[in-house]
Amino acid sequence: VQLQASGGGLVQAGGSLRLSCAASGSIFRRSAMGWYRQAPGKQRELLAAISSGGGTNYADSVKGRFTMSRDNAKNTVYLQMNSLKPEDTAVYYCNAHGYYSVEQKYDYWGQGTQVTVSS
Repeated sequence: VQLQASGGGLVQAGGSLRLSCAASGSIFRRSAMGWYRQAPGKQRELLAAISSGGGTNYADSVKGRFTMSRDNAKNTVYLQMNSLKPEDTAVYYCNAHGYYSVEQKYDYWGQGTQVTVSS
């Protein structure tokens, strides 16, 4: 399974970006997906997660500003980011995880896409 994240860039504070994460392979539809970010000198943090059924959860830091969605027909998840702040500057990663079988877990990461928010 390969995950390809895209959509990052430079945006002014208050602006918007939409990140995409395209997954190869046949496990996408049964995978739970997550968006994480890591700023310099900080730990990687979970921002948003979506289950295989489409249910979502968000970190308090992005709740109300970011929206995660998935399109199973395109094997893609999205992160719509609105009202961006300079503190949202980080490398953003997508993740896919689940179980091949009862005892065989999988956990895949994309390569990351840089988001820079200028003040």
